[in-house]
Amino acid sequence: MKTTYLLPHRFKKVGWLLFVPSVILGILTLIYDWAPDFLEVNVFGFFIDEFMGAKKYFGFVSNNILNEILGVLVILSGLMIAFSKESEEDELISKIRLQSLVWATYWNYGILVLAMLFVYDLSFLWVMIFNMYTVLIFFIIKFNWSLVNLNKALTHEE
Repeated sequence: MKTTYLLPHRFKKVGWLLFVPSVILGILTLIYDWAPDFLEVNVFGFFIDEFMGAKKYFGFVSNNILNEILGVLVILSGLMIAFSKESEEDELISKIRLQSLVWATYWNYGILVLAMLFVYDLSFLWVMIFNMYTVLIFFIIKFNWSLVNLNKALTHEE
């Protein structure tokens, strides 16, 4: 079966090498509120709403770009992990991939609906920030868990 929408298998290793440190550093950055001074730069923004300041549509603003770097790394590396071919890509793997994606989407939006009903104010902003990443993370967990279970079942049959 030809799957032209998937990345080559070698991207999966690169994805894991970037994903794990990015997630760990991102979590540590959030916990300890760490932002190195050398990453404080002027960046271009489309919509700028400074706290107790002016609102403008285009311009430059001083910002520490650590969060943006880590966020982009988590997304790109997560996509590499999630959408790289397996070493043996067949119809069963494609079916597991699709089922995992549907499952991850249901869980992602289920959590979002619960958050909309029960989480408010600034806490909801944190839920939304994490919700950007959860569909990828849920998919990676479910897909790999399903592959492990498939390999166990195949090993027991032999």
